[in-house]
Amino acid sequence: MSGVEVEPAVAADLFGDRLDLARAFTDALAREGEERGLIGPLELPRLWTRHILNSAIAAPLFSGSVADIGSGAGLPGVVLAIARPDVQWTLVEPMERRVTWLNEQVSALGLDNVEVLRARAEEVRRPQGFDIVTARAVSALRTLIPITAPLVRSGGELILLKGMNVANEIDAAEKQIKKFRLSGVRVEILGEGVLEETTRVVRAVVRG
Repeated sequence: MSGVEVEPAVAADLFGDRLDLARAFTDALAREGEERGLIGPLELPRLWTRHILNSAIAAPLFSGSVADIGSGAGLPGVVLAIARPDVQWTLVEPMERRVTWLNEQVSALGLDNVEVLRARAEEVRRPQGFDIVTARAVSALRTLIPITAPLVRSGGELILLKGMNVANEIDAAEKQIKKFRLSGVRVEILGEGVLEETTRVVRAVVRG
């Protein structure tokens, strides 16, 4: 497809024997993403670099049961579910058309480790909590922490994919970090020397 970024060689390292599934998902997103309001028109030339690999590089951090809040186009949730079939993923998304897309992709890719939930984060009811809650490009930490931290079991973890401004976001979220009893709050940079664009994640343990 014209205008779509050529698959970088490192994709094979990140996805291994799941690379064909990653290709199928990326192709579907390239074909339908703009038309269905999932990605902007400027994203096609950097679809692999900025979105697929940017999400996949975080895959080793996850285990157990994970909720992806505001899953949208499936970034990072579908990508991570492809890369980590041993982890149980719940993709939480309030918008019907995006939920339809997510269900289509889960079915087409045969991802039996994924549940799609149409809901806002505040509406999710999981008494035992999730081992990990993640989100990518949803909102600033001070508004993201109050909707994600309550979903994590005591001793579980937040792993939030953030942008370049993450240090300032942590400073601005000082009250929320204390209120929701987050400890070990830190930024990790993933993919240095591996990816063209590194990924920044905020990690924190939730002491419920």
